[in-house]
Amino acid sequence: MADTSNNGKKTLSLGGGKKPPAGSSDAPETSSPSDKKSGTLSLKGSALLQANQKLSGGRSRTVAVEVRRTRGAGPIKTPEQAAPVVTTEQQQAAPQTPLTAAEQAAQSLSTEERDNRLKALQKALEEEKTRQASDAVEEKPDTQIGKLSKVEQLKQEVEELEKANARAAEAEAAKAAQQPQQSGPRVGSRVVREAPSYEAPVVKIPGRPAPTTGGRAATDDDDGTSYRDRLKRGGANKKNERDDDNNNAAFFRGGKLTVNQVLNEQYERERNQSLAAVRRKREKARAAAGKPKEAAAKVFREVTLPETITVQELANRMTERAPDVIKALMRMGVMATINQVIDADTAELLVMEFGHKVKRVTESDIEEGIEGDIDTDENLQSRPPIVTVMGHVDHGKTSLLDALRSTDVVSREAGGITQHIGAYQVTLESGAKVTFLDTPGHAAFSEMRARGANVTDIVILVVAANDSIMPQTIEAINHAKAAKVPMIVAINKIDLPDANPMKVKQDLLQHEVIIEDMGGDTQAVEVSAKKRMNLDKLIEAVLLQAEVLDLKANPERQAVGTVVEAKLEQGRGSVATVLVEKGTLKIGDIFVVGAETGRVRALVNDKGQQIPQALPGQPVEVLGLAGTPEAGDRLVVVEDEAKARNIADHRISKKREAAAVIGTGTKSFEALLAQAKDSNKKELQVIVKADVHGSLEAIVGSVTKLAEDSSEIGVRVIHTGVGGITESDITLAKSSNAMVIGFNVRANAQARDQAQKNGVNISYYNIIYNVIDDIKAILGGMLSPTIREEYLGQAEIRQVFNITKAGKIAGCMVTTGMVKRGSKVRLLRDNVVIHEGMLKTLKRFKDEVKEVKEGNECGMAFENYEDIREGDIIECFDVVSEARTL
Repeated sequence: MADTSNNGKKTLSLGGGKKPPAGSSDAPETSSPSDKKSGTLSLKGSALLQANQKLSGGRSRTVAVEVRRTRGAGPIKTPEQAAPVVTTEQQQAAPQTPLTAAEQAAQSLSTEERDNRLKALQKALEEEKTRQASDAVEEKPDTQIGKLSKVEQLKQEVEELEKANARAAEAEAAKAAQQPQQSGPRVGSRVVREAPSYEAPVVKIPGRPAPTTGGRAATDDDDGTSYRDRLKRGGANKKNERDDDNNNAAFFRGGKLTVNQVLNEQYERERNQSLAAVRRKREKARAAAGKPKEAAAKVFREVTLPETITVQELANRMTERAPDVIKALMRMGVMATINQVIDADTAELLVMEFGHKVKRVTESDIEEGIEGDIDTDENLQSRPPIVTVMGHVDHGKTSLLDALRSTDVVSREAGGITQHIGAYQVTLESGAKVTFLDTPGHAAFSEMRARGANVTDIVILVVAANDSIMPQTIEAINHAKAAKVPMIVAINKIDLPDANPMKVKQDLLQHEVIIEDMGGDTQAVEVSAKKRMNLDKLIEAVLLQAEVLDLKANPERQAVGTVVEAKLEQGRGSVATVLVEKGTLKIGDIFVVGAETGRVRALVNDKGQQIPQALPGQPVEVLGLAGTPEAGDRLVVVEDEAKARNIADHRISKKREAAAVIGTGTKSFEALLAQAKDSNKKELQVIVKADVHGSLEAIVGSVTKLAEDSSEIGVRVIHTGVGGITESDITLAKSSNAMVIGFNVRANAQARDQAQKNGVNISYYNIIYNVIDDIKAILGGMLSPTIREEYLGQAEIRQVFNITKAGKIAGCMVTTGMVKRGSKVRLLRDNVVIHEGMLKTLKRFKDEVKEVKEGNECGMAFENYEDIREGDIIECFDVVSEARTL
């Protein structure tokens, strides 16, 4: 080994062989005579060297190192020793003092990494200072001896990094100033040098192939270390970094969480806390320092309470915790779960206990404002008048409407009488439209007439000129007065020879209907529907009255109407005849009518034509109902199906509650006695099925009134319905021993077969007269007959005979009437009845006779009675039973 100078530099060279001769291509450039003068040591020879290889776990092993040289013309001699070239500048720059772990880690990092780490540590230092300043109230001083605080540790690390950066910068500056110019290219800050005349040593590791010449050369870097050394040092630095991570809070904030970090208690203590944890820690510190946080002011709300509510829903409306509400219930003695339903009174006490205001609502509030607001004058438009034709049966109401409509409806009515309420719209020659409602005149259809009067604007009272005022005429007058509807009197049948219109006008005075001719305000028109006389005058009177009333409606709102008739048709389902009062009813509208809901599927006018919409004052048939409503129900269009279902459910529940109240009401002692007496009452069970709801209503009302005044019999309608007779009706009739009445409907084939098997009686009718007469006859047959005594005669006992075999025989004289064998007898003694029985034997002398008349003698014997004396009187009579009628 020798210290030589090369171009002003001194280098150390290790050799292991002889020096090659001059001029040999294998000799390096430093082997020139000039170099010898400068004392250069060169690596020569090809002898194998020994090197120690470090393995994991602190183990090591010895490997052979071979020195390769370039091929030359001269002979090659094995160098005696080979060693890497180390410049004196690096020896001078090498620090003599031992480096700390932070300085070693800093030297192993690049300049950019050191700068980033320095910035991160400085930022962590600032954050730690800020956190210590804000948490000074709860942070306790570190009393442990020999342990630095976190801020001091961070400061020390920052100082060490700054020192390491300064040393690295000085070393790079000195190296850049003393480094000779190289002809090889620069990559970044690394200088690629030319390889020496010999190849770098290759480490042979057993079991691993040697690197090829095409691989990366183990060249020296700017800092004088080889690529292989840098790899080894990089692994060591990474291990040091992992060890430092456990103590570096700034690193935890930027890296991912690992299993080692989770299991490390030091990491859990030093990791960055969440904002919520910091806030909780501060609140605890304030509470410990006697500065509790001011509680937020409680917000008191107005809580809406329905009739029933669950505990969870009540807690949500009060914005209280559900466990607190349950505890309050327990204090009140109510054990309830979170999903249990409580009544409104209990909920009200809870709300008041929590300090909120109570607003009680009921389910009926859902119907408030269902028909909308009141229309203003700006939105109103003229609408056709609604005219109801009323009067006694057979006075010509339907014939008058047929004459106005130029139709022939009366010929299609069963029995020539109207049994349905009909709605028609007539377009006059002037273009004006008038809506007519035809009501039945029979006494059974009182409810229909009342409905017609309630939905109408004008009532035409039809009175026959030959019959004058009749009972249903008086009823129609009362309906019109109750509905406060103006009347127009149409005196019909003036073409008959016995017509007397003046008598009709005079009879109307008895019921406070004063005609204009007699100084009143009621119009009267004499017409003939059959001869079509004075129909134009009647129309003129109607239009005049409509003009006086100034009838208007708003067509731009949701429709509201009244059901005048409802029925169930095969293939069409439930169909309701609706009279639109305000708004426009369109196809697709969702509506609620009574306890039923639906969506308009089709609209059919009185001529059978489908129309897209119905305007105010227009009667239409509505298809699309979920069930058959009752006549008189209000049809209201709503926003959505949910609201319609809620309203319908509420109405159904109200009906059920009303029925339950009727069945379980408190009864007086007199009522209980009457009920006990009614328990012996005979009842006729009836099932009624009809084509329309109006006829069904009329039949039920008429039938139940037949036996209202009877204490012995009654009629009980157990089931009614609109539509045909089905198997379920027959099953119900068999179980309740009821008769089935079908009005304008028929039973299907299955129902007929089942009725025949079970012996169920089905009666079909199309005239309401016949229904009432047959039910009356059946009820009369259920009445017990009247028992009546028919007095036959009287006989006086003159002598009593004792006969051995026959017993006592009374010898009598018939004083009044006659005595008949087999009749009943009554024995009187001193005008007191002492026996009543049957006459066993009647003889005249020795012959048996059937009867003995007055003035004749006879012998009589009683059945099972022998206490007879002279002077007793025997009355003879028959018991006769007579059938009763209603």
